[in-house]
Amino acid sequence: MKITNTQRVSYPACRFIGRKYLDGDRANNGSFGHKWGEWFQNGWFEPLEKLDALAESGDAYVGLMREADPFEYWIGMFFPAGTEAPEGCEWTDLPAMDYGVCWLYGKEDTGELYGMDAHSRALASIQEKGMAPKPGGYMFELYNCPRFTTPDEQGNVILDYGIEVI
Repeated sequence: MKITNTQRVSYPACRFIGRKYLDGDRANNGSFGHKWGEWFQNGWFEPLEKLDALAESGDAYVGLMREADPFEYWIGMFFPAGTEAPEGCEWTDLPAMDYGVCWLYGKEDTGELYGMDAHSRALASIQEKGMAPKPGGYMFELYNCPRFTTPDEQGNVILDYGIEVI
């Protein structure tokens, strides 16, 4: 995995709609990957896709994380503030904030785009660009179309990985 782009991105106040998971929802390998499988198997993105997503994130699916006690991992999408959540979904309102966003370039199926190594490398990259992470802030995995959904000729994709900065 390598980082091909790092930049500061501003998001307006918005609403994240999806479902929240905690540490007890992790699989044996410590990931939430099986929860993503449930989302696709059960068609839980379909009602979200009918809403107008936040322009800054396009129509991307998002894994939103927060270093809280307990750790939170949300699956869903970003929407304009005040968007009504479909039945069966939870939501959280987020203030306007800035993120250091890195493009993680690699193979999706190897796991190299996920986990603490990928996070640490993204964190180092945003710090090298002069950005400081916000303690206890949000992070996200943005599965952007087509960067993530269409592999290049080497079979690599780009995962947008954001860390809230001050």
